[in-house]
Amino acid sequence: MEKRKPIEVLAAEVIEKLKKLNYAYNTICGLRASFNRICAFARDRGDIYFSENLGKEYLKEKYGCTKDYYLESFPPKAKQAIRSIRLLGDYQLHGVIIRRIVKRKGYVKPPQFEEVLTAYEKECENNEYSIRGMRSRLQRLFFFVDYLSLRKVMAVAEITPEIISDYVISICPKHEKSIAAILTTLRVFLRFLYLNRYTDKDLSLSVPKQNKYSYPAVPSTWDPAEVKRMLDAIDRGSPRGKRDYAILILVAKLGIRAGDIKALKLSNLNWTAKTITITQKKTKVEVTYPILHDVGWALVDYLQNARPVCDVPYLFVRLNAPFEAFGENANLHNIITKYTRLAGLSVPRGKRHGLHSLRHSLASTLLEQGASLAVISDILGHVDSKSTSVYLHTDLNGLKACALDPEEVFLNA
Repeated sequence: MEKRKPIEVLAAEVIEKLKKLNYAYNTICGLRASFNRICAFARDRGDIYFSENLGKEYLKEKYGCTKDYYLESFPPKAKQAIRSIRLLGDYQLHGVIIRRIVKRKGYVKPPQFEEVLTAYEKECENNEYSIRGMRSRLQRLFFFVDYLSLRKVMAVAEITPEIISDYVISICPKHEKSIAAILTTLRVFLRFLYLNRYTDKDLSLSVPKQNKYSYPAVPSTWDPAEVKRMLDAIDRGSPRGKRDYAILILVAKLGIRAGDIKALKLSNLNWTAKTITITQKKTKVEVTYPILHDVGWALVDYLQNARPVCDVPYLFVRLNAPFEAFGENANLHNIITKYTRLAGLSVPRGKRHGLHSLRHSLASTLLEQGASLAVISDILGHVDSKSTSVYLHTDLNGLKACALDPEEVFLNA
């Protein structure tokens, strides 16, 4: 085992490594100054070597961060200090600089892994993963691949349980839910390697399991009165207002997902039967929605008085030339944000307020009106009613009705 290096030597090596990785000059200067402060702190304590405990004590004393800074909010000024601690810790443990997670377009696969990554992408496509799901899955996988490259691994056959363990240690500071997603992605990829004979052993068995269970967050919802205020705030005299009103009412009254609204085609509307039939992008299941009275008139108003004349088959299009469908990655978040502000609705800190919140509101309202989870599941297009059960937490009146009266229990005991 290699002998530990004094913290000053460790910091100097990290700086040299950052230079070789072409980090910006200003970034390196800032980190060098941060390393100097950490080294001075270590000297005052009489510590020669860097340790995780030293890093935690430094952050606690200088910035007021607890040892679980990665699970809690931390002062903005501590951001560079935290990064510096992680750089020193990662380099001492792995001998490499683990880059921060950034979204990159046009990822270039390392030559030694190009063939297997391309084969895995093809496997995902054959399994009909959604475009969004594939993008997230591959992005998480590329971080692992980058780690392998930094460790000088030249083929997937060289991956060992020790390397997997070291990688998992490197992601420990991430959020619990992020770790679960990363571990799942890693496990599936390693299983793919074994089944397709890229590796002799099933290394997916070496990926540790997460002991903690992450309970789903309680969905963010709006009161029916707030939804009405939001819809009433729309200027339905303008083409944009007509389009936006039609979009929002489809979500608020029918619970259609934003991705399915973007994919809606004119051919999906059956005016004779007064229905909308689509194949959901997320579940691949065909669902039929009724064209309710107010929904129907909103669509008619948009089609007759707002939608540009164009050959695009999609129902909703951009209102500025060239008239085309919404982009693949458009989440339509700006639409609901605009009318939330115009309606004067306050959004509490931490509350999600995208289009999906209107689906949550519909489910919550139906639950309060006595609809069963099975019915709500069908309306929202959930494949499994377990996905719908989370809305039980939003029905406070229903939960109160389930509560036991202690006095009654004692009387009947």
